[in-house]
Amino acid sequence: MFGASPAIKRYNRRVIWLSLGYAALLFAAVALFSRGAVHGPLAYLVAILPAVPQIAIFMIIGRYLIEETDEYLRDRFVRQLLIATGFALSVTTAWGFLENFGLVPHVYAYYTAVLWFAGIGIGALVNRLAIGRET
Repeated sequence: MFGASPAIKRYNRRVIWLSLGYAALLFAAVALFSRGAVHGPLAYLVAILPAVPQIAIFMIIGRYLIEETDEYLRDRFVRQLLIATGFALSVTTAWGFLENFGLVPHVYAYYTAVLWFAGIGIGALVNRLAIGRET
């Protein structure tokens, strides 16, 4: 982001911790499933655990928008989120049609979040380029 406001510092700290939690839960789930160690209802719980930190990150993004008092920084981040959303929805929609007609392989739905997070990076790049035009 553009500044080191207290809100962005909290946001960054929260996202880092949640990302570490996601990695740990994902590795644990993969290890348990690859060993055939989970079955029945427990398998559903273990399979969904890596999604929990990602869902929490979505909530943290909303919390950041509430906590950020600098309207300029908040506006830039909203632009990033809109670009990320448009990017992820566009790619997944196009892929879905290609998949429907048997032209590309199936991709798991959770990759939509990966595309969305990548879109936040694309949005940050757009913001950087826009700053040059605004001054």
